[in-house]
Amino acid sequence: MTGSEETPAFRLAYVPGVTPTKWVRIWNERLPDVPLTLVPVSAADAFDLLRDGGADAGFVRLPVDSEDLSAIPLYTETTVVVIPKDHLVTAVDEVSAEDLADEIVLHPLDDTLDWERPWGRPAIERPATTLDAVELVAAGVGLLVVPQSLARLHHRKDLTYRPVADAPASRVALSWPQDE
Repeated sequence: MTGSEETPAFRLAYVPGVTPTKWVRIWNERLPDVPLTLVPVSAADAFDLLRDGGADAGFVRLPVDSEDLSAIPLYTETTVVVIPKDHLVTAVDEVSAEDLADEIVLHPLDDTLDWERPWGRPAIERPATTLDAVELVAAGVGLLVVPQSLARLHHRKDLTYRPVADAPASRVALSWPQDE
């Protein structure tokens, strides 16, 4: 051994809203000699990144294509509606689909919820990203239903959120290529 070999790092991808802090701490306690490299990735690109070897494993949102990827479900997130602070919905602690029936509910192209059909009235155009949809909520264009972690990630002083009782849930899992 010449001493020039590097210890390979374990590459852990994570999608927006997932906070890997706790996992990094546990990794560093249990495997201090194996460097951990975090790889942020969009929810839409996470599975391709794992398949292409860009990460060894990843925190992703279910469902996972079980044909070539393995997954262990970790937790289910609360689904919330993002609203302006002066919206009528702020008067209640929790809302339902019925409460949003007459509202414009934005459905971004990078939506992470498994909708049969999004609620409320559709917007004229679908925003490209969740961040774009949050901006539209702030502008008074509509409301947005997302996992609570995404509402926190895109927090603004002029917006708040409330849990949605009967919304589809977003489940987070640890996933990796089956061959690995």
